Amino acid sequence: MTEIAQDSAQTPLQARIDDLAPDFVARTTQGEVKLSDYRGRWLLFFSHPADFTPVCTSEFVALQKAKPQFDDLNCDLLGLSVDSLYAHIAWVKDIEERFGVKITFPIIEDISMAVSRVYGMIHETSATTAAVRSVFFIDPEGYIRALIHYPMNVGRSVEELLRVLTALQQTDACAVATPEGWKPGDEAVLPPPLDQMEADKRSGLNGGAWYFTHTEIGQ
Repeated sequence: MTEIAQDSAQTPLQARIDDLAPDFVARTTQGEVKLSDYRGRWLLFFSHPADFTPVCTSEFVALQKAKPQFDDLNCDLLGLSVDSLYAHIAWVKDIEERFGVKITFPIIEDISMAVSRVYGMIHETSATTAAVRSVFFIDPEGYIRALIHYPMNVGRSVEELLRVLTALQQTDACAVATPEGWKPGDEAVLPPPLDQMEADKRSGLNGGAWYFTHTEIGQ
């Protein structure tokens, strides 16, 4: 059974960037979980349309193989679909038997679609119960820091998910921003100047402009 915090249940589709992630309690393949129990670590919370489907299988195999990298970034993985717990268990057992990959992160059963609707994984007017491929990056304080939605027929890039997670952590730690295509080890950029004096100091700095100034992360 899935339970949503009362204030969340009354405000559908409220999961937005910089909002506190709506709390819930749900059954999973690893036992009951409560979202707020993940506080203190980053969380990659993601939905998939259905079990025993080709794109989802490729993603779950890739996510499991990359789990040590997520662990190194202090980040847990939590999946969800509207399929039953028994379908989840049968699917992950079949993945292990056929592909030799044991899925060790929990997958939420959301038959009632309570979590899916609150998080906007299924639109109120949708003609199908299949959740789109949504990804929520939730920080250790429980706030949604980034979200990405994919259509059902386009698979996610685990490399991109790791890149976004790393960028969020680096920008938090160093008060910088990351430019287009940034990867770990690349230069960052300074955030917009707060006043004219700061803009003047940046003119020509590192060969850039006052509004576009590269910097090494950690400087």
